[in-house]
Amino acid sequence: MSTVYEAAFRVWRGDAAGGGLTDFAVEVHDGEVVLDVVHRIQATVANDLAVRWNCKAGKCGSCSAEVNGRPRLLCMTRMSVFSREETITITPLRAFPVIRDLVTDVSFNYAKAREVASFVPPPGVAAGAYRMRQEDVERSQEFRKCIECFLCQDTCHVVRDHEENKTAFAGPRFLMRVAELDMHPLDAAAETGVERSVTAQDDHGLGYCNITKCCTEVCPEHIRITDNALIPLKERAVDRKYDPLVWLGSRIRRRGA
Repeated sequence: MSTVYEAAFRVWRGDAAGGGLTDFAVEVHDGEVVLDVVHRIQATVANDLAVRWNCKAGKCGSCSAEVNGRPRLLCMTRMSVFSREETITITPLRAFPVIRDLVTDVSFNYAKAREVASFVPPPGVAAGAYRMRQEDVERSQEFRKCIECFLCQDTCHVVRDHEENKTAFAGPRFLMRVAELDMHPLDAAAETGVERSVTAQDDHGLGYCNITKCCTEVCPEHIRITDNALIPLKERAVDRKYDPLVWLGSRIRRRGA
């Protein structure tokens, strides 16, 4: 037999001009997630409540918001993780401008995506003739699990607490993209003069990251962003900029090209 109880919700309502928290007492059923309850609020007492969602399966990244101050996917946050006496507060992603209610303008992230140089195919190798070792496939495959929910971008204090950093800092999601390409054994960007670990430092603000691992903690796909992408990228950036042998080798290779 299913159990039904009444939960206390506080949901941020408003737009770019301002707003505040509105209290709701709403019915909750066993097995529901926070998004189910938000939809019930829409259906019963607040038909104009704005919330972004799509798949309700934790794969589209659309329903990102903050639940009790923690960036989460509403569709993957089970009501069972909260006590029945607890007031559940839902607010929009703090790092990005509010459009209305729980919907934020995340266009910052798409602008940063366009700044990352795309994969450069190896010269002289026909499409379909690329060959990679399985271990190289697996190393970058972890990063391809990203669903672009932008929770890591939202929780990163460099973006979240310092609006002025946004022009110079790409954020963990796109530094991870640079790391993925830098690790890719077939990426020939270096032969075109693009040293990815150097551009990560000079163009995408890698130095702003102080590896607190907050991005890893909120990732719904459990990608080890800090340990497997950002720290190795930092190490390569330091090697290529300050290690004299690595620096000399890059100059010799470039001259030979």
